[in-house]
Amino acid sequence: MKSLNLPYQPRLDQLRWFAATLVFLFHFYLEYRGNGGAELNSRWTALVTQGHTGVGLFFTLSGFLFMQIALAQQTIVYRDFVRNRVLRILPLFLTIFLVATSIGRDNFQPQDLLYLFATNLGHAPTSGTVITGAAWTISLEFLFYLVFPFLARFAIERGPRYLLELLLLMGFFKLAAYTVNDNSTLMYFSTFVGRFDQFLIGMLAAMAYLRHQAWLQRHALWLIPCAAALVGFDTAVLQRLAPFGVTPKSSFWIFWSMVESAGWAIFILAWASLRLRLPNVLERVLCHGGKISFSGHGVRPAIPGPTPPSCSPSVMAPPGRWRPSATTPSRNPSCACAAVMALRKVRCPTRFFEEIKIGERLVECRKNLH
Repeated sequence: MKSLNLPYQPRLDQLRWFAATLVFLFHFYLEYRGNGGAELNSRWTALVTQGHTGVGLFFTLSGFLFMQIALAQQTIVYRDFVRNRVLRILPLFLTIFLVATSIGRDNFQPQDLLYLFATNLGHAPTSGTVITGAAWTISLEFLFYLVFPFLARFAIERGPRYLLELLLLMGFFKLAAYTVNDNSTLMYFSTFVGRFDQFLIGMLAAMAYLRHQAWLQRHALWLIPCAAALVGFDTAVLQRLAPFGVTPKSSFWIFWSMVESAGWAIFILAWASLRLRLPNVLERVLCHGGKISFSGHGVRPAIPGPTPPSCSPSVMAPPGRWRPSATTPSRNPSCACAAVMALRKVRCPTRFFEEIKIGERLVECRKNLH
């Protein structure tokens, strides 16, 4: 994960790879179940069957990185920050949207263009297929970016207490929303009310990292397995009590995002503090996976097959319009091939969209020259 404002942090790229891998495995499991595969009920497989927790890791990691930048700069120019975010996100996002509207051309309505601003709500064109279903996360992330410079300024001036007060406010909103929404699980999963607290927790983690970095580095080796065990335990509890896609309204989900993000925040702190180098090949593979995770997450190949109405909706398509295929694995060998090819295909869109990011750096260079 590279930033023009901070030294390169390979540990954060490795965490991005891990988050993307969890989401990929979760979708592969959905496809496996849709193809007639056996259900996995063990608590030891919860990180796969509830692999959507990788989205929570993404949002927490995003808050962590941007707060690190803010703490290093102390001031953020709103116009420059938003411009750079637009240059970073827009090429891929527009491509995803155009692909989605092309796939759903027969059902397209002119007002669907308004979903450019909110693919995480309603029945956005991007939610009609697993290929483009991940666009809802980009819309939500950009909403966080729009308010981040203000949050960072107040957090730097007033300290962590400011972010903790916002978390309390978000908790109130979650409780209030639960009383009036009959599909609250999906709301918590894919909207500002349900996810903003994870971005805030990531910001808090960055402030803790700055203050306690020396202690974290000394104890990283035992913190990592403890944090991993906590995340695994949290996910196992989720699978047992309120797995996603099973119950449309569950009180467990009111504060699940905070619990989920807190576990990931501890894991981020521990992993980012690790000074022990991994084997060179493993370091390169994990870092490369993190670098392509944004494009790979946004443009994912689908595994072909018919769409039965009885299967669970895709977690990356909030309105629940996509369904996994029903073809049995033995009659559809393309499923296994697609899973492997998915990892190779993302390299092409990644190169294209990462080259477009050169524009962002050119703008920054011109600014420095002036």
